[in-house]
Amino acid sequence: MSGARIVPWLSLTLRSACSLCRARFMEGKPQRPTDPVSMENGTVPRGEKRPPEAKETTVTEGAARIAFPSANEVFYNPVQEFNRDLTCAVITEFARIQLGAKGIQIKVPGEKDVQKVVVDLSEQEENKAELKEGANVAPGDQPQTAAVGEICEEGLRVLEGLAASGLRSIRFAREVPGLQSVVANDASARAVDLIRHNVQLNKVAHLVRPSQADARMLMYQHQRVSERFDVIDLDPYGSPAPFLDAAVQAVSEGGLLCVTCTDMAVLAGNSGETCYSKYGAMALKSRACHEMALRIVLHSLDLRANCYQRFVVPLLSISADFYVRVFVRVFTGQAKVKASASKQALVFQCVGCGTFHLQQLGKASGASGGRVKFSAACGPPVAPECEHCGQRHQLGGPLWAEPIHDLDFVGRVLEAVSTNPSRFHTSERIRGVLSVVTEELPDVPLYYTLDQLSSTIHCSTPSLLQLRSALLHAGFRVSLSHACKNAVKTDAPASVLWDIMRCWEKECPVKRERLSETSPAFRILSVEPRLQANFTIRDDANPSSRQRGLKRFQANPEANWGPRPRARPGSKTVGEAMEHRRRLLQNKRKEPAEDPAQRAARLKTFPCKRFKEGTCQLGDQCCYSHRSPTPKATAEATCTDCPQTPNQNPPGPGATAGPGVD
Repeated sequence: MSGARIVPWLSLTLRSACSLCRARFMEGKPQRPTDPVSMENGTVPRGEKRPPEAKETTVTEGAARIAFPSANEVFYNPVQEFNRDLTCAVITEFARIQLGAKGIQIKVPGEKDVQKVVVDLSEQEENKAELKEGANVAPGDQPQTAAVGEICEEGLRVLEGLAASGLRSIRFAREVPGLQSVVANDASARAVDLIRHNVQLNKVAHLVRPSQADARMLMYQHQRVSERFDVIDLDPYGSPAPFLDAAVQAVSEGGLLCVTCTDMAVLAGNSGETCYSKYGAMALKSRACHEMALRIVLHSLDLRANCYQRFVVPLLSISADFYVRVFVRVFTGQAKVKASASKQALVFQCVGCGTFHLQQLGKASGASGGRVKFSAACGPPVAPECEHCGQRHQLGGPLWAEPIHDLDFVGRVLEAVSTNPSRFHTSERIRGVLSVVTEELPDVPLYYTLDQLSSTIHCSTPSLLQLRSALLHAGFRVSLSHACKNAVKTDAPASVLWDIMRCWEKECPVKRERLSETSPAFRILSVEPRLQANFTIRDDANPSSRQRGLKRFQANPEANWGPRPRARPGSKTVGEAMEHRRRLLQNKRKEPAEDPAQRAARLKTFPCKRFKEGTCQLGDQCCYSHRSPTPKATAEATCTDCPQTPNQNPPGPGATAGPGVD
C-alpha cells in the first residue's frame, strides 16, 4: 500500500475507533440537551457550564425577583441593598434633570402628581392661552411622559459593567423611569446565563440586554460620541482602578458615572504603596481615613479624565459600611481642565498629635480682563517639626480638595425619598445619611474626632455638644461628617482646637507627673491657651438631624456582615461547614482565655523579684514564688536561655539567673 493511501486509511480507522469508545463511554448515561445560551455565547468549556441539579434561591429586593445558585458561583451581598437603593434614587433624579431639559416628564411609582403640576404651572397657562386663541394643538405637541418599565426613545442609556446576577440592572428597569436601554454585562458565562434567566423572570427583556464581554473592552468600543452611555455603573469586587480609564471615555457629555470601591484597607492607609499604584495617591492612617478615601477616588477619576480633556463634577460621595460610593458627572472642556491642578492638594499630617495641613498643587488667580491665571502653588505650609507637639510630618495625597457633594442635587434626592418613603426598603437610612450630608461644611476637607483630641492629651472626652458650642462661641463654623459618628469638621485652625482642649483640661486636670517631657501631651499642655473657651451649650450646636432622631449611622446590619467571599466557579455551598469555618476564624489573632488555676500554677514557677530584694509584703498571698532558685535550676535556666559556645564553662553555683527566670 502506497504512502498516499496509508494516511487516509489511518485517519478513518482512528476516527471510527474514537467514535466507538465515545459511544461505549456514554452508554447508560442520561443525555442532556445542548444549552442554547452557551452555544449562542460560544462558551461550552467543561468548567463553565452550571450543572442543572444546582439548587437555586430566590431573592426579592425592591421590585425585582432574582434567582441565585446556592453555591457561591455568582456574587451577591444583601448588605449592599442600601447601595442599590441609593443608586436608583440618584439615577431617577438624574433622569428627571436630563429628560426635563428635553421636555419629558417622568412618572415615579408612589409620587404624587401635584408636585409636577406646580412646577409646570406656567407652561399650562401658556397652553390654555393658545387654546383660547383657537390654535390647533397637534397630538405630538402634548407633553411627553416616561413611565417605569417603558422604553423612552430619548431616554438614558445605562451600562452596568460588572452585573453578576443582573440584580442592579433589573432594578433599574423596574424602578427607574426614562430609560432607553440597559446593558447588563459580565465576563463570566455563568453570570450571563443567570442574567438571561432573571431578565425573563422579571419580564424586562425589552429593556435589559445581557452582554458577555470584558467591561474595559466594551467601554472602549463605545468611545464615539453617538455610542456613549448616559449612565455607567461600576461595582466591582475590590478596586475599580482597572476600569476607570475606559469609563471616563465611554460616558456621555454630562453623563453620570457611579463607582464603588470595597478595598477600604488600601484606601484607609494600610498599604500606601498599593494605593498609589491603583489610584495615584498615597493614603495615610488617620481618623479621617474614610473621607480621605473618598477624596482619593475623586482625584483618581479626575486625573484619568484630564488625559482626554475631560473633568468630573461630584454629585454625591458616600462612605458607608465597608465601601465608598461616588456619583460624578463627566464633562469636556480644555479651559476647565486647566483648573484641575488647583483642585488637588497634598496633606501634611503630624505623627504625634494628628494635626493636618493641606497644600494645593496649583494656584488659580484672577488676571486683567477677567481672565484666570494658573501657576504653581507655594509651600510647604508647615515647618519641619509640628508647631504644637514637635513631632515630624507625614506626606499624603494628592487628593480632591474641592466639595465632594452637590448640595442642590442632594437636596432633590432627599426630598424625593422623604415624600415617597415606601419606594425603598432603606429609605429611613437614606434620609438620615443625606440629611447629615446636607449639614456638612462643603469647603472644609477632612475632620478631627473627639477621641483623637482627648486621647492626645490623655484627658477625659468632652461631649459633642460641648466642643461644638465652644467652637461656635469662638466664632467658627462646625459640622458633623457622615463618614464618622464623632467627627468634628470645622474651619477653625488647629491652634484654636488645641486651645479649647487646654481649657477643657483645666476643668478636668491631667496628672502632669505621669507625662513624658517628649510626649505630645506634655508639649501641648505646657503652653497656656490664648483663647478662653466657653463650653456653655448652645441651641444651634445640636444638629437638626440629631434633634429629629434620624437614622444617621447604621449599626451592623447582620452577623458576619461585610465583604463576602469572591464568587468562584464550582465553590462549595455556603452551609453549616462555611459558617463553622467563619466562627473559627473570628478573633483568630486573640489568644484563648486561660484557666485561673492554670494561670496561678504558671505564675508560681517564676521567682518574686521583690522577695529577692526583701520588699515583698504579700507573703504566701503573692502570686509569684518566694523560694530561691536552686543552683541546678539556675544553671539549667541559664543554659536554656543563653546558648553557650564549646569554649564556655558551665555556670557555677554563684551564676546569675537567666532572663527566663528573673
